[in-house]
Amino acid sequence: MRSSGKFEVTMIHRRTLFACLLATVASVSGFATGVFHARRATAATPQAQSASQPAAAPAVDPTDRAALVAEVKKELEKEMGLLPVSLLRDRRSSFVELYSNDKAGKTHYGTAGYLGHGYFITVKHAVVALRDEDGSEPSSITSVRVVYNGEEITAKVVDTGNANVEVHPGDWAIIRTRDLDLPALHVDSGFAFDFADPIFRLGNDYSRGIILSTGYVGQRTSNGLVTCLIDGHPGVSGGGVLNRQGDLVGIPIGRLEGDYRFSFLLPVRAEMFRKVPELAKAVAVATR
Repeated sequence: MRSSGKFEVTMIHRRTLFACLLATVASVSGFATGVFHARRATAATPQAQSASQPAAAPAVDPTDRAALVAEVKKELEKEMGLLPVSLLRDRRSSFVELYSNDKAGKTHYGTAGYLGHGYFITVKHAVVALRDEDGSEPSSITSVRVVYNGEEITAKVVDTGNANVEVHPGDWAIIRTRDLDLPALHVDSGFAFDFADPIFRLGNDYSRGIILSTGYVGQRTSNGLVTCLIDGHPGVSGGGVLNRQGDLVGIPIGRLEGDYRFSFLLPVRAEMFRKVPELAKAVAVATR
């Protein structure tokens, strides 16, 4: 009896140990299998991600890129009413400071735009004495000069409009010097001056040299002038009003009393160039 009982206890212990060993082996085996599958999944993930990503975009040809950039810039300039800085700097060279003296010894100053072969366009009241606002007779002009490369060049009046006061449709003049090495302006007498058209003004502000100002067209007045909010400081009269192509489309001739921003512009017209040989016919044809 005792031997049989001892044998049974031993068998039970062996069975228990064997079961524990099986459980341990199963656990280790399961852990190893899990690690193996995890590593496989990790290794496969980059490939799956790579497969799901779109292919890289093809390289853009430099010529096509440059053309696209140029087109975008052109559209932005058009929509925002901009003019290339290089063009503005080029047009600046076509304008000069203008000075005149009267019999009383007083010096007057303004601006003139070059038309080629020594011809300039400016305002009449800068080179011809007009009646004062109070009706009194002014002191007549005795000399007219323009500044070229720091030198004062004598000019003579060739033609004028019919203005007898300032801020008048006839307040324009053509003067002439010797032929100067300046870029001639291109004249556009057909510019519509529609509301909100962007414009660019160059003038001899306060006799401090040619300065640029920008603005937008307001409206036409009953006598054919154009209003706009653009700097109208003393000295800018006779300067240039340019459109977005850099063409000369008008000249500033005055401002609202007491307001240096509310300016009056005079659109160019064929009559103004009747005594400028190179422009007389060309402008007349373009105006038709």
